[in-house]
Amino acid sequence: MNRKRVAEVAAILALGLARVAAAETSSGGAFVVNGERSAVRVHVGKSGAFSFAGHKHVVAAPVTGSITADPGNLGASSVELTFRTAGFRVLPEGEPAGDPPKVEEVMQGPRVLDSSRFPEVHFRSKRVTGHAASGPGEYEVQVTGDLAIHGVTREVVVPMSVKLDGDTLTAKGKSAVGHDQFGLTPVTAGGGTVRVSNEIDIDFEIVAARRR
Repeated sequence: MNRKRVAEVAAILALGLARVAAAETSSGGAFVVNGERSAVRVHVGKSGAFSFAGHKHVVAAPVTGSITADPGNLGASSVELTFRTAGFRVLPEGEPAGDPPKVEEVMQGPRVLDSSRFPEVHFRSKRVTGHAASGPGEYEVQVTGDLAIHGVTREVVVPMSVKLDGDTLTAKGKSAVGHDQFGLTPVTAGGGTVRVSNEIDIDFEIVAARRR
């Protein structure tokens, strides 16, 4: 084989490998959640006659898990996330000095998460629907799945924006659940005049890397 032919074959092989790599990237694949780069925030508000005297708590929830992304068939995508309850931390911003550890003790105790009995909050998707968004590699999806908290499992729907950028997947969104959905009673204080709101707001940015 002469040099010209060798160069042609090498160029064809290189082009083929590039196309395979591009197809792999565009077709998604399996991703592992990067807990250090991800952020899940739980916002717990106050209600009651004197709720103005209280303040919201913002809790950081550590997350691990895996995501399978299939842009060509969104219904074949899946999400599985785990949150270790003992790792939930109250962020200090807006909290009186010394309050975060006290709030964490109540939150992880038997009246709320009961971390010793239920060490994890778990989410597993059952179906994914959605459509491509305006930008390259961007999608708007709704993930329906089972959320298990405190030994109770309920179906929830989580809307999110997803971006595939090379070997990185980023999912952003907001959702809300109620204490009463999972058999939890909002904690009260001040003789019942101030109590934690039933609704819990959650916002998240989950970053995952392609599994190798």
